[in-house]
Amino acid sequence: MLVRNGHEVVAVLVGKSNRRELPAFFFDSIEAPVYRFDSPNFLPAANNKKTNIWISIIYNLLKTPQYLRSIWFIHYKIKQLDADVVINFYEMMIGLTYAFFPPKIPYISVAHQYLFLHPDYKFPDKNKVELLMLKFFTYITCVRSSKLFALAIEQKENVPDSRIVVVPPLLRKEILQCQPENGNYLHGYMLNANYADEIIAYQKKHPDVQMHFFWDKKDSPTETIVNEHLTFHKLDDKLFIQYMAGCKGYATTAGFESVCEAMYLGKPILMVPTHIEQSCNAHEASLAGAGVVSDHFDIDALLAYIPVYKGNTDFHIWAQQSENYWMKEFDQIEPFKCVPRLRKNKNFRHK
Repeated sequence: MLVRNGHEVVAVLVGKSNRRELPAFFFDSIEAPVYRFDSPNFLPAANNKKTNIWISIIYNLLKTPQYLRSIWFIHYKIKQLDADVVINFYEMMIGLTYAFFPPKIPYISVAHQYLFLHPDYKFPDKNKVELLMLKFFTYITCVRSSKLFALAIEQKENVPDSRIVVVPPLLRKEILQCQPENGNYLHGYMLNANYADEIIAYQKKHPDVQMHFFWDKKDSPTETIVNEHLTFHKLDDKLFIQYMAGCKGYATTAGFESVCEAMYLGKPILMVPTHIEQSCNAHEASLAGAGVVSDHFDIDALLAYIPVYKGNTDFHIWAQQSENYWMKEFDQIEPFKCVPRLRKNKNFRHK
């Protein structure tokens, strides 16, 4: 979207984790140099399904020396690249870099989670301490950020004298161009591969239910065929969208992006949050009529919901306006304020 509107993405810095690897399609599609650095991440509980917040905190505190090196590295790369603006997608290490070792280049922050700081946001009835920690973490990611672009399922008023700007979600152009159909299978994505046991157990009891699930399990083959009606696929962006477009329902661990994609394509959703942030995603989406929420992959609940699903035409309209909203707000960022029209010249580039 930025490139289409005359900007240049000079590089991408991505936090890395020992538990997950970036899918190949990310490197193929980003069309910019990618640099990696150590970044805090959540650890799963003993069953490798839900996230264990307290173990995650202790684990990440022990890795403080590595994270200090990451802060130095981020500062150095931002200075070396000499971009006009840094865009931070909810990365804690960027917030800490600007808190303790700030580069002179301004930055903006982009994430659904910045909606948590909006006074009209409705939180689920969850552990108050975890919700407080979530808001605290969100503040850390945007220290000294000039604007907070809050991705939202439903349009909300911007708060006067606030950094928060409410914008539609960022959907891939492949989703916007999709022609959805209602097939005879269920589509799914699981953040933690151990949920596969639940899916396999359900399918054994209900062999006629056809399912295609995607995961990012390390060292897994392209396809893991359990039987003729159940297949696990390694993450592939084109194949994922293909199965999303043709499914009759979508089951997921409630990541914001794929929930929005399913909503845009009119697919009823089963949402299974693995941590407090995803619980907020699921609660927000359920209030918008996207689907049902469960603490496990309750496929029966999804199948029961499909016949009564009505969709959300307001979300469809809101999401279609995304690029107009984004570029209007982006033009108001300080380095670009005085030259928004120059971007019509194909030879003009901002970094």
